[in-house]
Amino acid sequence: MAGSGKRRRATVLDDDERRGRLRLEEAALLLHKIKGLVGWVVAEVSAGRSPSLALHRYQNYCACASAAAAAASLSTCACSYDAPVGTDVLSLLRKEFHASRLNVLLRVLLVVQQLLQENKHCSKRDIYYMYPSMFVEQAIVDRAINDICILFKCSRHNLNVVPVAKGLVMGWIRFVEGEKKVYCITNVNAAFPIPVSIEAIKDVVSVAHYILVVEKEAVFQRLANDKFCEKNRCIVITGRGYPDIPTRRFLRYLVEQLHLPAYCLVDSDPYGFDILATYKFGSMQLAYDANVLRVPEIRWLGVFTSDFEEYCLPDCCQLQLSSEDRRKLEGILIRCYLHKEAPEWRLKLEAMLEMGVKFEIEALSASSISFLSQEYIPQQIRLGRYI
Repeated sequence: MAGSGKRRRATVLDDDERRGRLRLEEAALLLHKIKGLVGWVVAEVSAGRSPSLALHRYQNYCACASAAAAAASLSTCACSYDAPVGTDVLSLLRKEFHASRLNVLLRVLLVVQQLLQENKHCSKRDIYYMYPSMFVEQAIVDRAINDICILFKCSRHNLNVVPVAKGLVMGWIRFVEGEKKVYCITNVNAAFPIPVSIEAIKDVVSVAHYILVVEKEAVFQRLANDKFCEKNRCIVITGRGYPDIPTRRFLRYLVEQLHLPAYCLVDSDPYGFDILATYKFGSMQLAYDANVLRVPEIRWLGVFTSDFEEYCLPDCCQLQLSSEDRRKLEGILIRCYLHKEAPEWRLKLEAMLEMGVKFEIEALSASSISFLSQEYIPQQIRLGRYI
């Protein structure tokens, strides 16, 4: 037994060393590419020529004028998580918008080059405040970072540009993040911040049976107060609304490393579903990176429109869909992935639109404050009432 334990520890150390070497190699290669591009731009400008850059455009879904048209056009849908759908050409000779976009891209690229050379990290906000008069607003920097990722076919974390993580985790798991030990397993009902960098994680150990993702912090805290993890041997994660990149990367990492089923619990409204879809299919803003951020295995645990009548929830908990809700829902329904990859999800959304109502997860607590944790979630999983 002792020998096998040593072998497992040696394997973990070997894996960590390999990952470390791979990160260094990737950083060195990216830095080489950046230096080459910057050198080429300088040479072109010095020779009196205007450099141009071609940037692919990506999308993780397409939409038709109606759900019927979307279903009819599946045979011609060319959406892919890897294939570009078009190209933008950025040149100093083109209209002012493109010239400005190219200038910003090069300025941000020089910052990224410095970060990689010095092995330092900073946030998008840090970059904005380096040249606020040039960048004007944060969105300009955000787009430049996305452009750089597309140009060099890398992810944002490869640039040493790190976000401020907002997600939380609790449950039957422990891991090391850099030099910090994150032992959720010693207090499974306590919330811990999700790591900013997946690359810093090592020595992951878990005895959980599944991963539960909840839309918002209020539900996360309700489960913590009810000692849900302690009683159900699971890991619970929340992105506190629309998930940020660290939350999505961390969830994908756990699913891949621990081989656990993942379930998602969201409000029965268009925005709750859009959050669910972000976990499973990715976001349009980061469509170029959707293939490494999305979690295709995630299951929709609820809440469903049909739950309202099934659990006899009080009428005061149910709201009519607003005109904005309807527009949002109709826009979601014509996304091609709901026809190609998740037709059962589409049927649930169509039922929501037809009934014209919505309600929040917390409505399930109307009869009993702990109904969600003691009855609804365990029953949904045990009876396989997820899609």
